[in-house]
Amino acid sequence: QVQLVESGGGLVQAGGSLRLSCAASGRTFSSYAMGWFRQGPGKEREFVAAISWPGGSTDYSDSVQGRFTISRDNAKNTVYLQMNSLKPEDTAVYSCAAGIGKMTMTSKFSYGYWGQGTQVTVSS
Repeated sequence: QVQLVESGGGLVQAGGSLRLSCAASGRTFSSYAMGWFRQGPGKEREFVAAISWPGGSTDYSDSVQGRFTISRDNAKNTVYLQMNSLKPEDTAVYSCAAGIGKMTMTSKFSYGYWGQGTQVTVSS
């Protein structure tokens, strides 16, 4: 089992920044690819960003490319999502996820473990 706990969400004005953190515990953090997904009001969960183990490869959705940065600190068992130039359409519950083995990092079905999520609200 891997337990994931997100933090860092909140209310921010458009153009502002937030950094989300996802702390992992339980089974070793090593070997797991990590992803961030979000679900806005009335929308399905969508891919935001992902990072491979140990961190040499990253992927982003087109909507956040160039504004968001995913990173991981394997010594701290933590993955981060730095979000800059936030827009009202970024408003959502952001969840981190962990997956292992042969997987498609952009697909929510590749991840076996999920956090509870943290709310991000961007005001215009």
